[in-house]
Amino acid sequence: MSAAPPPAPPRTWVLPFLLLAALWGSSFLFMRLGASAFGPLATAGLRVGIAALALAPVLAMRRHRDALRGRWARVVVLGTFNSALPFALYAYAVVHVPTGIAAILNATVPLFGALIAWAWLQERPGPARCAGLAIGFAGVALLVGRGLPTDVGVAVLPVLACLGAACSYGIGASYARRMLPGLPPTASAAGSMVGATLVLALPTAVAWPARIPGLGAWAAVVALAVPCTALAYLLFFRIIARAGASRALTVTYLIPVFALGYGVPLLGEPLTGWMLGCGAVVLVGTLLASGMAGDAWSRRRTVR
Repeated sequence: MSAAPPPAPPRTWVLPFLLLAALWGSSFLFMRLGASAFGPLATAGLRVGIAALALAPVLAMRRHRDALRGRWARVVVLGTFNSALPFALYAYAVVHVPTGIAAILNATVPLFGALIAWAWLQERPGPARCAGLAIGFAGVALLVGRGLPTDVGVAVLPVLACLGAACSYGIGASYARRMLPGLPPTASAAGSMVGATLVLALPTAVAWPARIPGLGAWAAVVALAVPCTALAYLLFFRIIARAGASRALTVTYLIPVFALGYGVPLLGEPLTGWMLGCGAVVLVGTLLASGMAGDAWSRRRTVR
């Protein structure tokens, strides 16, 4: 098996990385609003369906049609693990637990992703990145332990749903890198949305609400589908192509920081000094786990 190509310099993917974290941080808010009205399955189905329509111009480009030719079975598998399954699981979870908890549990994605990438792609993490994974997860654990209200009453099934979604993301990221090499990021994003739409079409029809929700719920779903999914997945696949699957997945360490930032003014969630301190720990872990800090130090030593 050929070795994975070396990652690109951080300067080529840091800004997309931060934008992706901001977009996915807001997705938990929109999922809550959408799933409360449409239900989890219909929300997930609408999310991928509208995103597929938003990305339709990408598939209309000849070079992307040629790139996807003969790969549609793999693209549907990618859409299942990277979109259909995790979207449905998270939409279920946020109906039962606060969005901040769901976002924090989402930060376990790099742990699953690093193990899967190690076993499948031989992307063995070095000492600094292992330390970053541990530090980032410690920040997440501290947030869960003291940064959120103690009377949340987290149920077992929603927590398992979040962890199952995180594992699914880890599988999808390595699958894209291993089974769809050379596929343009935009074609990966558009194709996976089409694949996820096919997978969720029947469940969405079966679970469709008896009464059509109001404009507010539709607006939440559109916001969830277009900027938080269509645009976000273009960024995500581009980061995978440039930085590698395990580095791309460390974006989930930043998502809780953004999700809590949105939740304070919009959902009335508390913001304490403990949360801010844990957020700083998460940021340090992200820098190490993604390789950004190590690469910057290496370049500095080279210049000297």
